[in-house]
Amino acid sequence: MKNLKNNILFLLYTAILGAIVGAIIWGFLRLMNLGITLIWDTIPAQIEFPYYTLCVCTVGGLLIGLYKRKFGDYPEELGAVMGQVKKTGRYPYHNVFSILGAALFPLLFGASVGPEAGLTGVIAGLCTWVGDKLKRFRGEITELTSIGLSATLGTIFRSPMFGFVEPLESDKEPSLPKTSKTVLYIAAILSSFGTFMVLTKVLGGSTGIDRIDGERFWLRNYLFVPLLIIVGIAAGYLYFLFKKLTSALGAKMRKHVVLRATVGGFLLGAIGTLLPLTMFSGEHQINEVMEDPESVGAILLLVIGVVKLLLTNLCIDTGLKGGHFFPVIFSGVSIGCGMSLLLGADMVLCTAVVTATLVGHTMKKPLATVLLLMIVFPLRLIPVMLLAAAAAKFIPTPKILMPKEIAE
Repeated sequence: MKNLKNNILFLLYTAILGAIVGAIIWGFLRLMNLGITLIWDTIPAQIEFPYYTLCVCTVGGLLIGLYKRKFGDYPEELGAVMGQVKKTGRYPYHNVFSILGAALFPLLFGASVGPEAGLTGVIAGLCTWVGDKLKRFRGEITELTSIGLSATLGTIFRSPMFGFVEPLESDKEPSLPKTSKTVLYIAAILSSFGTFMVLTKVLGGSTGIDRIDGERFWLRNYLFVPLLIIVGIAAGYLYFLFKKLTSALGAKMRKHVVLRATVGGFLLGAIGTLLPLTMFSGEHQINEVMEDPESVGAILLLVIGVVKLLLTNLCIDTGLKGGHFFPVIFSGVSIGCGMSLLLGADMVLCTAVVTATLVGHTMKKPLATVLLLMIVFPLRLIPVMLLAAAAAKFIPTPKILMPKEIAE
């Protein structure tokens, strides 16, 4: 009876923790969107200055560099956060507020990164702190941080199943937690996601990427799938090549934190002035591209998709840190749209296949890739996306293209 009572109580604590995670994510994204609207819509509407983007990004890079010099080089990338949690069951929480600021500032200044990296660090630290306070459940505490990360991923990407599967799907030996732990994961994820959606509906906020749908197409369009997979693989190769180049650039300026971030901000502003669609996470820019790709043009769409891969890595390695999921999805959509215009093939099919291949190649997790993308693309394309993501996993990336830290 005592064990049953403890299990129910711990489940309740987990659900409450999930609700807190959802509220934090909503608040962070709400603050981010308000700041972006002020900096990039309200102020530019009052002044006419052709170099506004360049100046804002450069100054933003300088401020981020000064912040990092005082508080540390945060946030850590998502893989590093998840790796530490998987290894130790913990994540430091003494600097949670510093990480929160470090995660927010690059997003406000237009960096080509997503919010997931910073938020996972904050939530992981919070869950570890809660675990340390719940001494009654000391035996289960190591699970809390992992559960919090799953809830965070499921909520940020508006895909509860992705949040459950992504941390568990390994490129070596996929494994599922025991039934009791599965219940805790699901409770936290649904509580977090539900809280986020309720707050969004009641108080406002971004609903994420609009669903990309379309009419059914002729079966002959499937003949283009092999070529589209090859294009997605090539884009994946470019992603890792760019990562290797920007990692080397960041390493050369590692000791010069302020200079490194300022250079990153300047390059972001310069590229963003020429190609505005390459800025920000890409979540809302996907909707812009899909609304009228013909007005952009096939070649420019391909260029934007490739430059986005470069700019995302450049931002991360110069200190304007964040996640890469949303930018990579945007790149896949942009390149897919360009290929659709060149081939005269169905737009939705092309974007789904290229995006699934590109994301699958960077993640090496086919199931998680499809669960992430099924909230964007029609459910009828799940089989072909799974095929593309699986092909991406089993086609290796040449070691010469891989940064040293990833290759190891």
